[in-house]
Amino acid sequence: MAAPSLGCDERLIIGLQAVCAHLGLDAAGARLLRNVNNAVFRLRRDPVVVRLVTLPSYIPRAKLVVAAATVFAEHDVPAIRLLPGIPQPVRVGEHVATVWQAVRPIGPRPGGIDLANLLRAVHAVPLPCRALPQWDPLTDFDNRVRHTTMMPAADRDFLLGRSAELAAAVAALQFPLPTAVVHGDAHLGNVIPGPDRPVLCDFDSCAVGPPEWDLTPVVVGNVRLGKPAADERDFIEAYGFDVRDWDGFEILHGIRDLKLIAGVFPRAGSPPAVQAEFDRRMASLRAGRRFERWRTVRR
Repeated sequence: MAAPSLGCDERLIIGLQAVCAHLGLDAAGARLLRNVNNAVFRLRRDPVVVRLVTLPSYIPRAKLVVAAATVFAEHDVPAIRLLPGIPQPVRVGEHVATVWQAVRPIGPRPGGIDLANLLRAVHAVPLPCRALPQWDPLTDFDNRVRHTTMMPAADRDFLLGRSAELAAAVAALQFPLPTAVVHGDAHLGNVIPGPDRPVLCDFDSCAVGPPEWDLTPVVVGNVRLGKPAADERDFIEAYGFDVRDWDGFEILHGIRDLKLIAGVFPRAGSPPAVQAEFDRRMASLRAGRRFERWRTVRR
């Protein structure tokens, strides 16, 4: 197998090869698109994307991803589609993956209006939707903190304490928008500019809950990561609700901050820049600096 263009450790290569062999696909020359909680590979010889679970705490999420993709397909939500004809998630020994029809990212760059329209389609999925769980934004975060072996105990204790505070605060909120199916991680990085129309990807956090949560990442991304202000403006105007004007937004901002810091949790083999950014974000959280800019780093 040719080395993926972004680099990849041997364990992931073995997992990809096992899944592809099981399905009769060719893993040679696969390209690693991203590697955070899942290693996402685009196969070279087949129009297929393989999403390999890399964290033990994310194995149950593979079933959720399949359920969400099925719901979105049933209701014609513009989103990536599972590879048909195979039972999913795919399990081969210790390896767990979901397998998708590849989307060629050749359309115009998606913007705030595109994301708003996609979320409107998600939020319009009829309820009840028993295939998806109730929104629970912090349990998975807590599990990741507890399973992160490279984190100092003081940082672990701080993050679990902050999570507990936010869990109590969010439980007391009165949300103004009607409960709906939510994507759960709704930012432009999870929109693919397909040849026909933009489509959503990454369904690990799909649930039934408050749409306000889906309106939070774009705003926090502008504050924390310097995402384009035009995307934020267009997104708010197109959706028709400015979550910043709601008095519960600060709590959702705090939860989103924890999600962002989870993206730079230290682990074996992480580049020094990842550890440095984790330390930066921890210092920011400890000091309560809600509007401090953070850096984007690649794992």
